[in-house]
Amino acid sequence: MPLAGKELGKFRRQLLAWFARRRRDLPWRRTQDPGRIWLSEIMLQQTRVAAVIPYYERFVARFPDVRALAEAPEEEILRHWSGLGYYRRARNLQRAAREIMARHAGEFPRDFESALALPGIGRYTAAAILSIAYGAPHAVLDGNVARVLARLEALRGDLRAPRRWQGLQASADRLLERKHPGDWNQAMMELGATLCTPRAPDCAACPVARWCRARRLGLTETIPEKRRQRAPVKMHLAAAVFLDAQGRTLLLPPPRRVAAAETAGELSPLFSRMWHFPAVRAGENALRDLRSHLGKRFGKAAAAGAEIAAAKRVRHAVTYREITIAPFLLRVKKLPRPRGARALLLSELHTLPVSNLTRKIARAAAPARPE
Repeated sequence: MPLAGKELGKFRRQLLAWFARRRRDLPWRRTQDPGRIWLSEIMLQQTRVAAVIPYYERFVARFPDVRALAEAPEEEILRHWSGLGYYRRARNLQRAAREIMARHAGEFPRDFESALALPGIGRYTAAAILSIAYGAPHAVLDGNVARVLARLEALRGDLRAPRRWQGLQASADRLLERKHPGDWNQAMMELGATLCTPRAPDCAACPVARWCRARRLGLTETIPEKRRQRAPVKMHLAAAVFLDAQGRTLLLPPPRRVAAAETAGELSPLFSRMWHFPAVRAGENALRDLRSHLGKRFGKAAAAGAEIAAAKRVRHAVTYREITIAPFLLRVKKLPRPRGARALLLSELHTLPVSNLTRKIARAAAPARPE
């Protein structure tokens, strides 16, 4: 039976009191600036708090407001995002910043529908920003909150099923403390992130355990049910890390369009549409496939006379893809120079926006020596 009346009041007071005592000191909780709260919410999507903190701090130092974000070169934004993953978030962040400058006088909109219309903003993100920054009474529903609600109500089944998710949103709306919606939403998320975790929830420390139906029924370890995962797709690549006499390597530019890269049979989408080493899908003989690719791409002379050393294989995951990369260090007298490519030292890789996959290849190939 849903919480109501005095019991609902007690539930709210208990959770807010716990949050006031135990809330983590996070940099985006020290501000009411909607732009910075928006940035934190975008960065936290599918990313751990500990990983986000240093990126957030560097990002706000370089792009302190919406105008700076809107006017910066995209490559500069991606460079500061490099390593955080899910780079579409960064691109949408700038697109939204430009819309905010053009349509909302540089201020994050207060209206829910206007916020929802911005690139990269979904219902959860809009509710989080508006409640925390403006005190608007919108209840958030993300994975952490859904898990808390499912255990409170002992709900079985797939929480992401459309009807079930709508029901969870209705529950979140009923529980919302409308006088303090920002603190309430953060308290619900904090509870799910720190105590009501997917495995081994700390029920003994939970401030609202007395109202948890799953705990009473002994179901906290089985609720929520695990979702079926998409079967992984295994991919094998070979990558060329050129190195000339000056110690410079070669990086290829991101394609202008993902579709164009895929149509051409390139692998740029796996490198997050960012600067990357020459690479190709590979079979059992990775070096042969790579040589063939380099010959077609840069001409037969590209790797002629090169000292080639195989580096330790690299493993990487991109969504459902499990990628194994065979990197090769090619020492050449002169780098091939295809249109748009850049020559730079391996130690200067950080000056360009590159993905974690490119970083891994560079680390693997750097110490390799000719056999």
